[in-house]
Formats: sequence, C-alpha cells, structure tokens
Amino acid sequence: MAGSFAEALDLLAPVLEAEPGHGEALYMTAVCQRYLEQFDKARTCLETLKSVQPEFGRAWQEEGHLLRAQGNAGQALQAYARACQYNPALTASWSAQAEILTGMGRTHEAAQARAQGDRVALLPKPLVAVMNHLHEGRLIRAETLCRDFLKANPRHVEGMRLLAEIGMRFNVTDDAEILLKSALEFEPDNIQVRLDLIQVLRKRQKFAAALEQAQYLRDKDPANPVFLSHYAIEAMQTGHYKRALAAFDGVLKMLPGDPATLTSRGHALKTAGETEKAIASYKAAIASQPDHADAWYALANLKTYSFSDDELAAMQAADARDTLSHAQRIHLSFALGKAHEDRKDYENAFGAYARGNDLKRRQTRYTSDQMEEELEAQKAICTPDLFAAQSGKGHEDPAPIFIVGLPRAGSTLLEQILASHSQVDGTLELPNILSTAHSLRGRNRSDRTRYPRILHELDAGALADMGRRFIEETAIHRKGAPFFTDKMPNNFRHIALIKLILPNAKIIDARRHPMACCFSGFKQLFAEGQEFTYGLEEVGRYYRAYVDLMDHWDRVLPGEVLRVIHEDVVDDIEGQVRRILDFCGLPFEQACVDFHKTRREVRTASSEQVRQPLYRSGLEQWKAFEPFLDPLKNALGPALDDWRHDSPPPTRP
Repeated sequence: MAGSFAEALDLLAPVLEAEPGHGEALYMTAVCQRYLEQFDKARTCLETLKSVQPEFGRAWQEEGHLLRAQGNAGQALQAYARACQYNPALTASWSAQAEILTGMGRTHEAAQARAQGDRVALLPKPLVAVMNHLHEGRLIRAETLCRDFLKANPRHVEGMRLLAEIGMRFNVTDDAEILLKSALEFEPDNIQVRLDLIQVLRKRQKFAAALEQAQYLRDKDPANPVFLSHYAIEAMQTGHYKRALAAFDGVLKMLPGDPATLTSRGHALKTAGETEKAIASYKAAIASQPDHADAWYALANLKTYSFSDDELAAMQAADARDTLSHAQRIHLSFALGKAHEDRKDYENAFGAYARGNDLKRRQTRYTSDQMEEELEAQKAICTPDLFAAQSGKGHEDPAPIFIVGLPRAGSTLLEQILASHSQVDGTLELPNILSTAHSLRGRNRSDRTRYPRILHELDAGALADMGRRFIEETAIHRKGAPFFTDKMPNNFRHIALIKLILPNAKIIDARRHPMACCFSGFKQLFAEGQEFTYGLEEVGRYYRAYVDLMDHWDRVLPGEVLRVIHEDVVDDIEGQVRRILDFCGLPFEQACVDFHKTRREVRTASSEQVRQPLYRSGLEQWKAFEPFLDPLKNALGPALDDWRHDSPPPTRP
C-alpha cells in the first residue's frame, strides 16, 4: 500500500506543478502524505487547499483524520465539525465525531452526531452524490443528478428539498418555493422542509408567509429556541419589532448569553433606530463570545461607531486564533479595517479590507467578463425598435419609484428623502424585478440572451400581467401612500423590462463619484449579492459598464431616467429635493429636506447615516487610501473623469 501512495504522489506532482491550486490534486496529495506519515507535508498541503477552497468539506475532514493520526482528538473534533458544516454528506466525519465524543464521555452529543450520520447513510446513493456535488459547488452536476432521481421518484421529499436548495443557489427562488410547498404536502411534519421554506419565502420577501410558517413551528413547540428564534427574525422582517424583541428575549431566557441571538436582537434594534440599545446588544454578544465576528462587524457596519483601543486589541486577539471559520475571518477583517481607519492608520486599514475582500471573493463565482457580456446584450437587444413596438402595453399604475445605480452611491439617502414625503412609502430593496428577469431567462442557461431577447416576443397581456403582479406582490411593504420606492440598485440592468411592464413608473439613477462609490463598496461586506464589489478591478469594471449602460438607456428612453448626483445633493439639498419631487410629480414638502428627522425602519448599511444631517466630510474619504487604489483607477478607465453624464430633460412631470 505504501508504494501505491508514493506512486500516486508521483502522478499528482505534475498536476500541481501545472496548477498549484488544483483542489482535488491537493486533497489527494494530503491523503497520500498522511498515509505515508508525512504529517508536516500533509498539513502544509491542507493549508494550501483551505486557502484556495476554504469551504471544501473534505479538506477539513482530512485535517481531522490527520490530527487524529497525530493523537490530537480535541482539535480533530473541531475539524470534523467544520467538515460537516460545509458538507453534511460526509458520513465519515459524523462517525468520527461520534467516536471522539463517546471517548470524552459526551454521550448525548455523540448520539446526535451518530444520528446525523445515519440519516445521510440511509439516503439513496444518488442523493448522497447530489449532496456532495451541491456542497462542493458543482451545481449543474448536482441539478442534473437530482432531476434524474426525481423523474424516477417524483414524491421523494428529500430529493425535492435538495433540488429546491440547488434552485436557491441559482437564485431561482420561485421554483424552490413551489418544490418545498409540494414537499410539505407530502410530509407536513418535516421540520427541515419547513425551515427551508421560511428561508425561501424570506429571500423572496414574502415576509407575511414566512412569518406564518415560523409561527406554525413556534406554536408546535414553544419551548424550542430554534423555532422561537425563527419567529423573532420573521416578526422583525414584517415590522413587528416589539414582537421580535420579545421573542429574542424569550430565546435568551432559554439560552442565556447566546451570541447569535444577541446579535440578531441588535439588528432589530438598529433597524428600528434604537442605536444605543443595538450597540449594547452587540457588545453583550461579544462579551459572551469574544470571537463572535458577526457582532464585531455589526458594530463596524453602524458606520457611526468608533472602536476603542481595547476593542481593537480584542479583535486582533480573536483574529490570531486558528479556530476561526472562513466566514468569521471575513467579518473580522472588515471590522478591523474600520477600526484602523478610525485611527487614520490607512495602510493597515486597507490591508484588512483587502484581506476581507480576498477571502470573500473566494466564495463567489462572479466574473467581470460574464457581467459585461450581460450588459452588452441589454444594449444590443433593447433598441428603439423594441420600445416603438412594445411601449404602452404594460400595467399603467404610476405608483413605483425605482432608485437604481450602484450600492453606496447615495440611494438610501434618496429613499429617505422620498419616504419623508406624505405621498410616498419607503419600502426595501425589492427582489421582484430581478426575479421576473430570472424567470424570463428560462432553464436553458446556455442561451444567455434569451432574456432580454424575449422582451420582443411578449404580448400586451403578458407585459400587463407582469406589471400587475409586481404591484400586487409588493403591496405588503406599503402603508397606504399612493407612491412607493424600490431601491434595488441592480435594477439598472433591467430598465427596459421595468418600462415595458410599468410604463408610468419613475426611475432615478443615484450616482456618486466613481472613486468614492467604488471604494465605499469595496469596504462594505454585503449580506448577499453585490459580488462585484470584492475586488478593486471588479468594482471598477462594473462601474464603467454601469455608466455605459445608463448612457444607452438615456439614448433609447430619453427623459425617462432622472440622474441625481450624490455630491450635488450634499451641496444643494433643497434644490435637488425640488428637482426630484418635480420629476416624480409630487408637491414640495419641507420634510423631504429635513429627511433626517423622519422616523422609519431602514435596513441598509447607511441606516445610521441617513438619520443625521448631511456633511461634506464623507465625500472624499477615499483620498486617504489613494496610494493603494491604482487597480481601481485603471479599471475605471475613461469613467474615472467622465462619469456625471447629466440625464436628458424629462418628457413628463
């Protein structure tokens, strides 16, 4: 056997020489080195593998095997647990945990681990393969296998649940919802299916339906802290903050000091404008678990909070621990960037931000080439001929006001200004237009231009139905005003779709100086999406492509988009407020100028900033980091200097 492992290493060596980051080759090399008792080499190989693919479950499983072979059961247990976190199909890791926990006398935990392993082992082998492909990022292969299995076993609930999870990864949330609802009809008591459905409904911003599912679980077992926590989160999403906070307090009675609950409670308080109480909740989470990185980043994400020297030291100590998960290290990196920036230590701040972005980028599949191809398709297909043939066929409701652009460009400020008007409801970054675009793309992912090409083929009934459905599905976020905002920034990619299904909708392009906007995005860790921000070149290319596409919309839809420059708003708030309200056909109201006095829930990263008056000090913060930003400048190209591009005069009030 030893000779076979040595021979295998000889075969693997040229593969790694040609591609040092080849995941499978690194994994197999580490396995061979362990069997040959080349433990130091195996450890080095695994560290390389984890740096390339930090959430590769088999790498952590192999680390567990290595540590166990060296007699370190305690650290091996942590590695096996991390392996199952990233890939719950790894039965060897479940079994190893059960054995180690039994040896430690932790029989209850051992039984739980053994039960998890047995559950996976009892699944049909094709579904175990699906799980492995899914959790190792081979989504297309996972989908193909899962669909083949369900053709032969159409009522298999776990197969349906896995296909729904694949759909979620592809952001095909409507199919995922249908699958999970069907699975619940077959097995109404399947808790995991119901928990997955809550997640899908929340992602689709069907918050009332998600709350209903969470309430069902809570009522079924009121003493279950997991169910009560889900209820609290969904109550928060529907704006029932008193209910949410009471539920979080209930969880904390059952799980005193639970850092995840304290952090979620802080998020609820922050959204409701209770900043000091939010800070206290975040700090309680950190006191309970000093390396709870989510809470550290939550403090940083307030933007207005400054870390003390002791807090910086505590974060640095946490960051030095090798037990941090990949996600924890990402959160800590961004928080450390903010702490160093507070001290004007720009070199260390940039280093921390850059590391956080690098770690985050490893989790994404984003490529600038693919995004630019998508935006070029919009320009090539959404021509004046399209609007000449299809205009006027959509749903006539004038209520929506879309605020588009890039994140960190001042869209939350514009939303707050408009939401301060008596005739406008401020809502959220609504996913409905993005979901409609996804559905129009269809299942054939090789046909990359089916959408927007299909816009030429839709009849008046289909266009009107899509517009009407948007109005109906977003109604839950409104509070009775005749107009409402949707500030999903990525909707700039779908302005043709918006104007065809909602011809009377207003569209505002929130734009900011490219260096300020792009670097602010680079410093931000987003809850989801916005994957283009995790690299200076990527965010620069995206901004450049955005300006180019908006120029196209100005040409084919003259006067339909109002461009609002963030710097102009800061310099002349009343003048820009009047301009915005005129475009929207709304009378002037002083409350829009005094936007910071408006009490409402704000869920974006700028929530604390829009509760304060405007200051010029934030406009040029990027200049302190200018020595490090050459890759961004190069990627922006001509957009670095030529970016304002005033919109054509509106064709209507």
